[in-house]
Amino acid sequence: MVKQETQQVSAFTIRMNKVKTYFSKPQNVILLIFGIILTITTVAPIVAIVQDTFTIHPGTIDANLEKKASGRTSGFTLMNYIDLFTSKLAKKNLWTPLLNTVYLAVGTCVVSILFGGIVAFLITRTNMAWRKYISSIFIFPYIMPQWTLAVVWQNLFNSNKVTGTSNGLLASLFGITMPKWWCQGLFPSLVVLGLHYAPFAYILIGGIFKNMDANLEEAATILDTPKWKIMTRVTLPMVKPAILSTILLVFGSAMGSYPVPHYLGLTTLSTKYISMNSKYTGEASILAIIMMIFGVAIMMVNQMSLTSRKSYTTVTGKSGQISKINLGKTGRYVIAIILVILTFFTSIFPIISFAFETFLPNPGDYSFLYTGDTKNLTTKWWATSENITENGLYGQMGILHNKTIWTAFFGTLLVSVACMLTAGTIGTLVGYAVSKDRRSKWANYVNSVAFLPYLMPSIAVGVAYFILLSGEKLNLFNTYWILIIVGTVKYIPFASRSALNSMLQLSGEIEEAAIIQDIPWIKRMTRIIIPIQKSSIISGYLLPFMTCLRELSLFMLLCVQGFILSTTLDYFDEMGLYAFSSGINLILIITILVFNAIVNKVTGASLDEGIGG
Repeated sequence: MVKQETQQVSAFTIRMNKVKTYFSKPQNVILLIFGIILTITTVAPIVAIVQDTFTIHPGTIDANLEKKASGRTSGFTLMNYIDLFTSKLAKKNLWTPLLNTVYLAVGTCVVSILFGGIVAFLITRTNMAWRKYISSIFIFPYIMPQWTLAVVWQNLFNSNKVTGTSNGLLASLFGITMPKWWCQGLFPSLVVLGLHYAPFAYILIGGIFKNMDANLEEAATILDTPKWKIMTRVTLPMVKPAILSTILLVFGSAMGSYPVPHYLGLTTLSTKYISMNSKYTGEASILAIIMMIFGVAIMMVNQMSLTSRKSYTTVTGKSGQISKINLGKTGRYVIAIILVILTFFTSIFPIISFAFETFLPNPGDYSFLYTGDTKNLTTKWWATSENITENGLYGQMGILHNKTIWTAFFGTLLVSVACMLTAGTIGTLVGYAVSKDRRSKWANYVNSVAFLPYLMPSIAVGVAYFILLSGEKLNLFNTYWILIIVGTVKYIPFASRSALNSMLQLSGEIEEAAIIQDIPWIKRMTRIIIPIQKSSIISGYLLPFMTCLRELSLFMLLCVQGFILSTTLDYFDEMGLYAFSSGINLILIITILVFNAIVNKVTGASLDEGIGG
């Protein structure tokens, strides 16, 4: 009996020692804590939105249909699914928006890969002129708010004859009216989003082009292989991983885009959700679930690509010299001039355009350029310091004196800084812990859960948290808390991936030496690990900050106007105060560019660093 008790005690002691040893390693504690937290913050909103699709919502058409069918006005029902998929409005409410969303996502991938990939090739593999300038300016569209190029497209191509709005630049200056398919709908939407995400392709593909082994192409040249065959059979297959990565990143982002389809008149799942949410609440939630399913599918494709046995070795160490293609004395300047003009319209012209808009008496009307009459230009949109009901101000003070705008500006900074600190810290810790224990299934699970919100469309994540955190029990709607929570969950992937990549570069011997000296974990992190990889870790903090400044799709359902600039801009657009929305666009762009310049100056890091910038 005593022997049995002794065996039980020793077995218990062994188990406790194993637990104690497990938790003595900081990475295991971090993985356990954040594994639980990230599971809750990812799964709970999904459960809430799935439940919402089955719920009878009082006062909506969903509830009216259920009442006619069964007499019930509360509880759970399948009527939301039945009506969305089988009613006469199924094509209008589901199938057309779904097809448009898929076409938009696919088209955006094609445009971004073609444009970004070609520019990456020209910058890294040819002797094109002015490469440093083009490389630096090319990333501007991604830094700017997503809707920037959509508004610029309107200002360039809209006309009273075709779109029923004020004449844009082409119609005002040259009398040219573009067809409706060019001004509104699928084509302009996929072009604008493609230009916005082209820097993704440029950075990913450009990195491979710059570092790939020149021997591979030289061997093909020695064998007298035609140049077109070298490109299609040797060069392009080697950039396949970068192309796949671009597709994975761009497809999910394009699916959840709201501002671009909204401005350019394309009905997608995100725009349809907004229009259906008040009357068809349950059916709208199903649309959000469909968007989430695409996000999960993208993650599964990503996992399959990572576990593939194919190898794409492009850096062998045998050849560091890449022979650049000679475009000729004339060709190197002609191609450069074309890219300078293109990047002018995607990067510099938006700033000029928004500035002009704020001085026009009738924003969007550029007829003064045709007539040469500049006397009507006005500063009222900026300088009016009283509530004026005439002159199109609708009782609003000018931008410089408008409390709503400046409260929203400081609110944007508050949310951005809070998201930066929380997402950056959590992401850095997760990246560190995963790198230390990357062979364990739990570490891989935590890594996947941390990255999942990034692959989910922004508007779907916003919808899920709107349902979860704006109920009767826990109502955080229209508070900075809900914006910070959602922003943190959405932006943790930026910091976790940045930290993981940098931590994997560190040898374990560095920290082991400190452990032998009995240096505490906090001191090891703050005095050794963080200083060594500070540039990558700083990037992990700054990416959430820069992205949060220009976010609309994620936050638009969670607060009203006056909280942050992006939702306030949408509010002034709805009012018809386009000069105000242009002014807010200008403030946002300048703020983002100023912070980006400060970051580059202080840290020496930039998005296009190492490619040609």
